[in-house]
Amino acid sequence: MDLQVGSKLEILLFLIAIFITLNAQGSTAATYNLKNETDRLALLNIKLQISDDPTGVLKSWNNSHHHCYWEGVTCNVRHQRVINLTLGGHNLLGFISLYIGNLSFLKFLDLRENRFYGEIPQEIGRLFRLRNLNLSSNILSGEIPVNLSQCSELRHLVIFDNKLVGKIPPELSSLTKLLSLDFVKNNLTNEIPSSFGNISSLRILSLSFNNLEGNLPNEIGSLKNLRALELSMNKFSGVIPLSIYNISTLFVVSLSGNLFEGELPTDIGFKMPNLQIFYIGTNQFQGKIPVSIVNATNLEGIGLSQNKFQGHVPMNLGNLPSL
Repeated sequence: MDLQVGSKLEILLFLIAIFITLNAQGSTAATYNLKNETDRLALLNIKLQISDDPTGVLKSWNNSHHHCYWEGVTCNVRHQRVINLTLGGHNLLGFISLYIGNLSFLKFLDLRENRFYGEIPQEIGRLFRLRNLNLSSNILSGEIPVNLSQCSELRHLVIFDNKLVGKIPPELSSLTKLLSLDFVKNNLTNEIPSSFGNISSLRILSLSFNNLEGNLPNEIGSLKNLRALELSMNKFSGVIPLSIYNISTLFVVSLSGNLFEGELPTDIGFKMPNLQIFYIGTNQFQGKIPVSIVNATNLEGIGLSQNKFQGHVPMNLGNLPSL
């Protein structure tokens, strides 16, 4: 009898163990399904805010198959969570849904070359895994959300060719991994925040075709990895800080169409030997064109017109092989 009781007890314990295991697995699966459902509902709400889909890119966004197989959607393998949303170039018309902030695993968001209008949702600031944000060539208005600064993994922040207004949030300087910042062709005003000198990773700073004004912060000269400084067609004024001429990594300097003044350093060609593009036309620069400019042997384009330069053009300038 004791053996039978022992056997029954072992069987019972075995069955209990199986039940606990299956229940735990079921709970895990339910958790993942719940997270998947969050992403699916977010995507459906994003679709709901789009009133015109001329290329039919959103036709696959229905219940006939899993949302990870919808066009423009990429999920990670392990959790089946949405990590990429690429809907660029489809001429979509509508708002950017507030539910975009529920795609908490999102790393890449590409909505460029569409007709999204209204403001950029504050909820994008909840995407703390986001690395690339491209909202360029839309009709977005309002101000740049301050809480984009919470997207601490951002490498590329590209919102050119929209209708954004207001100042550039100085809080964006907390994006210490940022490589490129592009707000070209908007209606931004005020100055470049001096705190941008803290973004030591920055390689491209593009702010041309806005209504920015004031002097360039001396702190920009601290960006020792900067490759391109594009500030043309604004209302900047004053003298260029010498610290900026000391950024030897610069390939592109585009400052045309402002109110800059003062003289170019005589040793500019030695301090900026990697220059390929140097556009400073339509300003108020004066003095002589430095002879050292010919030391920038990679120059492909140079624009100096409509300034107050005096004297001669350096004789060897025309001998640069790539000009």
